[in-house]
Amino acid sequence: MFVKRIREAVGTRADLLFGTHGQFTVSGAKRMARRLEAYEPLWFEEPTTPENPADMAEVARFTSIPISTGERLCTKHEFARVLETGAASILQMDLGRVGGLLEAKKIASMAETRQAQIAPHLYCGPVVAAANIQISACSPNFLILESIGRFEGSYMTCLRSSIAWEDGYVIPPETPGLGVELDDEAIAASPYEGTELHLDAAQEPVVQ
Repeated sequence: MFVKRIREAVGTRADLLFGTHGQFTVSGAKRMARRLEAYEPLWFEEPTTPENPADMAEVARFTSIPISTGERLCTKHEFARVLETGAASILQMDLGRVGGLLEAKKIASMAETRQAQIAPHLYCGPVVAAANIQISACSPNFLILESIGRFEGSYMTCLRSSIAWEDGYVIPPETPGLGVELDDEAIAASPYEGTELHLDAAQEPVVQ
């Protein structure tokens, strides 16, 4: 199993995060969890679909691996059901999807009352990345911050400012607001010319 090989290679120097994007059945997720437990992953992400927290809760009760979910959930009410059923102990809310900092802070606070942690999800631009840093810095139940590389290069071209990174840690900014400043000229120079409102699956195989 590749997880075994990875653990043998890195030892305990790195955490392993295992995700399936909700593609297992309950029984399949249980069987996979049983095999993964020996390698102590940090979490088992979305073993089943998050829209059915009762199913995910059955997996969570079966395994000692922390279950994580939340990147596809949109409201505090959905996260409340996850917590009430015991479906997950790590919430991965996406601040670009749940309503921004205030709603995310409500979700983080609900999680704190249930001994659950947060690991803000990131799949879009540096403004949400900056918001994730702020919610992480003010939440005592923060676990880990998702990043896209080290927040450098072309990913940051829409900002005048940068995100500080040191020895594997992001350094929260001390400037007002989110701590970043948009570069309006750079944004205007790269207009979006597509029609899709969201990421879409490729219709043809991607060959690199």
